[in-house]
Amino acid sequence: MKRCWCIPPEQNAAFVAAMEDVLAVYSRPYNANMPVICMDEKPVQFFASARKSIRSRDGRIEYEDNEYIRNGTAAIFMFTEPLGGWRYANAKEHRTRKDWAKQIEWLLTKQYPHAQKVVIVMDNLNTHTIASLYQTFEPKYAFELANRLEIHFTPKHGSWLDIAEIELSALGRQCIGSQRIPDIKTLQALLVPWCKNRNYKQRGVDWQFTLENARVKLKHLYPVINI
Repeated sequence: MKRCWCIPPEQNAAFVAAMEDVLAVYSRPYNANMPVICMDEKPVQFFASARKSIRSRDGRIEYEDNEYIRNGTAAIFMFTEPLGGWRYANAKEHRTRKDWAKQIEWLLTKQYPHAQKVVIVMDNLNTHTIASLYQTFEPKYAFELANRLEIHFTPKHGSWLDIAEIELSALGRQCIGSQRIPDIKTLQALLVPWCKNRNYKQRGVDWQFTLENARVKLKHLYPVINI
């Protein structure tokens, strides 16, 4: 067995600083000119059926046995605007710096072309940096994209503060977790209608955890100041 922490077990100023920064962002009122977007990634492994599958009367896909063929991997990029009831999931073969940079370019130029700045909350993965934009695009264009971003990182061991992780969890339960997916084309065909349906129904995450809650419920994380 492995013991894993979702939050640090003791006083941790770095965790508290990043947590309070994210919670302050979540408390902002809706502003179309500065939308708050949460972003996360999820690896996916493809499995092709070694034998023919069958479909039950209720629409579920069942397999004649448990034999399968490993068929490579991919990554899902998830973006969501909690206050807008919007999310977007896109499958890519890799999740390199350039893949992330191109997703950010799409977010800024296609989804929010008129926003002054896009406020983005995400984990501190090594690909999630302004440097990735410069590694992918010409300096002038990379600077233009970077200048429209306001980045806030969740703390280490604090990915639960990223609302996009909640959307990925819903995606797993409602869409991709109950079936074998053989390739990226099939995966993308599942992602598009799932996002459209949730967007149409204005499904969202009602975030309730505030700065005040954190200072009470997670008091043990805050450094003790001796004056």
